[in-house]
Amino acid sequence: MRILISAGEASGEFYGSELMKALRCQFSEAKPAADVEFFGVGGEQMRAAGCDLLADAREIAEVGIVEVIKHIPTIYRRFREVVSEAERRLPDAAVFIDFPDFNLRLAREMHKRGVPVIYYVSPQLWAWKQGRIELVRKYVDKMLVIFPFEEKFYRERGIAAQFVGHPLADLPAPAISRQQFAVEYKLDAGRTWIALLPGSRRAEVSRILPTLLEAAQLLGREYVYLVPVASTLEPQWMSSLLRGYTGPPIVFTSDARATLLHARTAAVASGTSTLEAALLETPFAMVYQVAPLTWALGRRLVKVDRFAMVNLIAERDVVPELVQNDFTAARFCDELQRLVPDGEARETMISGFREVRRRLQLLDAGGDASARAAKAVLAAMETQA
Repeated sequence: MRILISAGEASGEFYGSELMKALRCQFSEAKPAADVEFFGVGGEQMRAAGCDLLADAREIAEVGIVEVIKHIPTIYRRFREVVSEAERRLPDAAVFIDFPDFNLRLAREMHKRGVPVIYYVSPQLWAWKQGRIELVRKYVDKMLVIFPFEEKFYRERGIAAQFVGHPLADLPAPAISRQQFAVEYKLDAGRTWIALLPGSRRAEVSRILPTLLEAAQLLGREYVYLVPVASTLEPQWMSSLLRGYTGPPIVFTSDARATLLHARTAAVASGTSTLEAALLETPFAMVYQVAPLTWALGRRLVKVDRFAMVNLIAERDVVPELVQNDFTAARFCDELQRLVPDGEARETMISGFREVRRRLQLLDAGGDASARAAKAVLAAMETQA
């Protein structure tokens, strides 16, 4: 069995790698003498899981209208290469993970060629660009969603959708102890650690990290500041962003979940990391900022009144949202100092996180989210055969 799989961000390649493992396991159980071949777009996690990468997600993962324009030639070149290779290899199915600007176009090309198309991890069409619903209806055979409200959203619009649970809600906490983490990164385990997560794409990190560094300068050396480097970014490039910085030391780490687990509180860029923080019960403020033109054009298209996924799932404000002009070093410092000490603010937020976990899990459905997604992919392929 040959599958084209495409994921364009750090979170997407995690979902992709876990899905690949589950698909290989289930397919080998059904047909012990057969194997599954994966090829497509992703990062190191997917490569390690056995995907033959035709394009590295780091080359094509950009955010915002202005940022994407700069990279159109590279993105289009990689797109044509993937389509050409798919024509040569003739996949039995195509699985697309979020990343709609790239993947919905790929879905159209695969649909034209008669390849069953399964979309795993829905684009946030319920939030904005709802005009793309028609593209999903035309080119996607099955939508596998990881948020409970998405299943109803798609079914009401005539699209076959299934909620499989959220893969992050199935993960145990990282096994590394605080002392082990401190030894690995040469930290004082007795001090208070603050995690700063500026995103997984160059454009967003370039805009968000400077404000977080300014906040670190305002807060001073009372805390230790940890910055996980996403798998879609190069450590050398991240280090280059500290040129001219004269504040308290910044410690780069390689594991966002372990960093969040042992941090007292955090600043987390809008995206999957906000869920990781919530599921690890680390209080945080959600932060985000894009180019002014991107914000001016995009804000009118947004159909929801909240940005943080945690708040959307809970249907109430669990974490503060510091977005665009509201995202300043001073505002973040105020929120952090409210969340560091024990008390009502921390306890209320952590209670909200537990509610979010309950909503994301399917405890009576058998298996974990990746296993359920793999089963649904194989079923969709049989239906289309």
